[in-house]
Amino acid sequence: MSSPTIPVVIVGAGPAGLTAATLLAQYGIESLVLERWEGVYPQPRAVHLDGEIRRIVECLGIGEEFDAITRPALGLRLVDPSHRVLAQFDRDPTGGRNGFPEANLFDQPELEALLRANLERYPAVTLRGGVEVAAVKSENGCVRVDFDDRITGRAESVRANYVLGCDGANSLVRDAIGARMQDLRFEQRWLVVDIATTAEPGHWEGVHQVCDPRRAATYMRIGGTRYRWEFRLRPGETAADYPDLARLWPLLAPWLEETDREGLELVRVAEYTFRAQLADRWRSGRVFLLGDAAHLTPPFVGQGMGAGLRDAANLSWKLAGVLRGELPDSVLDTYEPERKPHARAMIRLAKVTGVTMTEGGELGNRLRDLIAPRLHLMPGLTRMVTSGESPPLHRSALVAAPRIRRGLAGRLIPNERLAEGLRVDDIIAGRYAVITTLDLSPRDRTIVEQRGGAVLRPEPGTALHHWLRRARAVAVLVRPDGTVQNCAGTPSALCASLPRFAPSARRAHTSSASPEGTD
Repeated sequence: MSSPTIPVVIVGAGPAGLTAATLLAQYGIESLVLERWEGVYPQPRAVHLDGEIRRIVECLGIGEEFDAITRPALGLRLVDPSHRVLAQFDRDPTGGRNGFPEANLFDQPELEALLRANLERYPAVTLRGGVEVAAVKSENGCVRVDFDDRITGRAESVRANYVLGCDGANSLVRDAIGARMQDLRFEQRWLVVDIATTAEPGHWEGVHQVCDPRRAATYMRIGGTRYRWEFRLRPGETAADYPDLARLWPLLAPWLEETDREGLELVRVAEYTFRAQLADRWRSGRVFLLGDAAHLTPPFVGQGMGAGLRDAANLSWKLAGVLRGELPDSVLDTYEPERKPHARAMIRLAKVTGVTMTEGGELGNRLRDLIAPRLHLMPGLTRMVTSGESPPLHRSALVAAPRIRRGLAGRLIPNERLAEGLRVDDIIAGRYAVITTLDLSPRDRTIVEQRGGAVLRPEPGTALHHWLRRARAVAVLVRPDGTVQNCAGTPSALCASLPRFAPSARRAHTSSASPEGTD
């Protein structure tokens, strides 16, 4: 069967797939998104994203809409089985280095509805629901995707230059490329409970983690009237043991004992098995894995959904550059080497956090009682928990990190608010940029402008200037995804290495309209 060749076919319209489609469309790349559900999958799942992921949400153009459905969390509180506070890590709800709150709580179906509605702004994206992908096969320099219409039963086929497998933990695309999930040795069964109420329980509005091997639990307010509890299930227990509020009440009572039960709506009760897994490979030729198709992480540091958006942000601009003929095919080789170690590091952090909070029996409780109240005394720990900065990307062809002294390469630049209310991300807006503490020569400035880049010269006293000086950096080359690619002693070398890369459609303004403090 002959069929047209589409630049990118995306299998799966979850957050990772929709993010990839939107970012590609901003670069003018056409894509077809295939999804088995007609509309938004209705069940709540992810409830948290951090400041780095909030920056991606802003890049998608739905920042204000997202803020209307989210609730900044005040931080993390560790409590003992009696709900006595052991330790508390506060986060500034007004934002930090990423320019936005570092803990954002929300309802995933509402976020996905925003992502879908936002696609209407981009005619380059076609979202087709109600189809079941049956096969993904490489052939003759492209990839054929076979799928069935779930309503008519009609079999169809489309060819693509590239395919992105964003089809979740049970990924057909992963199976199609022969990739396998590697077990990172973590498995726990948990009961997830979502409740809606207009009552005000009156608790501290951060994340509460009950550190109790007998019944570990997590509680958080995720919206104006929405609340989430997670309870670790004991051997032999299932979600069927907790079908209604009456059976759930012994678990919920510590938080809701003074709340009228008549005003509580049980939105759902579900059992989840939290796992730590990583695909052994994320790419086969023209096919890539993103999101849960590539990695599964326990939820203890709230990075599950965010990891998929990081995948999309890392790959989309590279794919756009290749498809537009601006970047060599070899840049696609950097996707897995950059993202896989980062995902592994976040999974390991989640594992350690989960084990520390939920294991160890009575001895574990005693150790937590002794150690947790003193955690704030450990140098750098509080900053690590609250700063919102994830590990730097590993060295690659697009991350020129020194092997000995790490420096800034591979790190995400701070998203400081500059003059006229614009943040750093607003200035860069999906293009290459040179950030330097020195003035650029007219020749260097012309090179950057001709190649579609941006220049920022932060003023002394600003957070961005301090960030450079603290790292003893004079100039850095920043990729379109906000990651530092390279550092140099003078900006001229970086300007000369700048590739030609057409700006994204989300570019807010031209360099001539840059605010004071930038070139």
